[in-house]
Amino acid sequence: MGATDGGDTYRSGEGQAVLLTGATGFVGMEVLARFLERTDRDVYVLVRGADDAEATRRVAGALSTLYGCEHSYIRRVGAVRGDITREGLGLADRPRDELAERVGEVVHVAASVEFDLGLERAREVNVEGTRRVLEFAELCQRRAGLRRLCYVSTAYVAGEHAGLFAEQDLDVGQRFRNSYEQSKFEAERLVAGRRGQLPITVLRPSIIVGESDTGWTASFNVLYWPLRAFARGTYLALPARREAPVDVVPVDFVADAIFVLSQLREAEGMTYHLSAGPATSSVGEVVELARSRFDRPAPRLIAPWAYRRVLHPVLVHTSRDARRRRALERSRLYFPYFSLNVAYDNRRCRETLAPAGIHPKPLGDYFDRLVEFALLARWGRREISRADVARGCSRQLLRPAQGSERLGPVGMHLDPDDEAVAQRELVRH
Repeated sequence: MGATDGGDTYRSGEGQAVLLTGATGFVGMEVLARFLERTDRDVYVLVRGADDAEATRRVAGALSTLYGCEHSYIRRVGAVRGDITREGLGLADRPRDELAERVGEVVHVAASVEFDLGLERAREVNVEGTRRVLEFAELCQRRAGLRRLCYVSTAYVAGEHAGLFAEQDLDVGQRFRNSYEQSKFEAERLVAGRRGQLPITVLRPSIIVGESDTGWTASFNVLYWPLRAFARGTYLALPARREAPVDVVPVDFVADAIFVLSQLREAEGMTYHLSAGPATSSVGEVVELARSRFDRPAPRLIAPWAYRRVLHPVLVHTSRDARRRRALERSRLYFPYFSLNVAYDNRRCRETLAPAGIHPKPLGDYFDRLVEFALLARWGRREISRADVARGCSRQLLRPAQGSERLGPVGMHLDPDDEAVAQRELVRH
């Protein structure tokens, strides 16, 4: 279908196409794959680009990551050059109207997920970007009717709330740890204000990690950063409660749930926690999984307030290892998630998805696969496509290169700390 921001004619029947934002990102790619593999509908992908050619290249790159070079899906995917932060999604009036006449479903995945982004910039993407998507959905509604708008929020709109956070909850007077949580909360309030005008489904994933069957991921955030630091022996102590919940879900569960719930009539007007629910892990369990996998001593778990006020400054300022100091400073973004006291009730989600056989697996069932892929990809510094993993190419990459003493499981030069971890992994295999 190619790219368009103006005069090209869209190829889908009226009201049948899907508009997907965030399709070049980790979760968005997996959602795109579900629509391509499980329907025969066209999918328009809103993507930024200096020109149509760049937009087309970005979408082609996402498809290549998913399927490699040989696939037929390109004929059903249209790159729409635009920007969720600009009025009218950055589209001129005529092409925007033409697109709205052909789109019967909008899935809004695009977001900034940076914890340390300034609040105003986070609001520009997450709040104002969502406002622009809502405006486009209203245009679709007026032009040809809108079957569904699915908004991908986050379970962390709960912020610092303690106790049970139900799927119908939103504003419970909570405070927030960072700009990501606050801006996503504000965006969801915007969405909630349009429920009477639009057929909306809100989806709140918890911490998203790689595929449960392969470990593949294109995003090494949140859980991955502390795991890598743990593997390197960075942590002597952690500000954490052993019993604190760690709610982790694999991306295949999240994408499957988004797709199925977007198609169910009963999901209209509902909010769902795409969380682990009864399968939620704890800090103690994750520490034990990491200790066993990386053959490292478990760090001491101490009260968060004591770590923050006393131990962290001492560790940072007395460490002679610049890499360790940087890792400790970076880890401060994620440390608050080691002492949560909230449970994301996902009863409605579990009951709705049960007939389709979709449910989150316990982290322990696929933890080793997450780590194996993370080492293979050097914690995100080596790009390995989903297509390569699906073809089994990763098995070849796990073999160390002949004649090289400093090549790890990925066949590439490793940092000293990563090399030690890799050598232990090779023994396992």
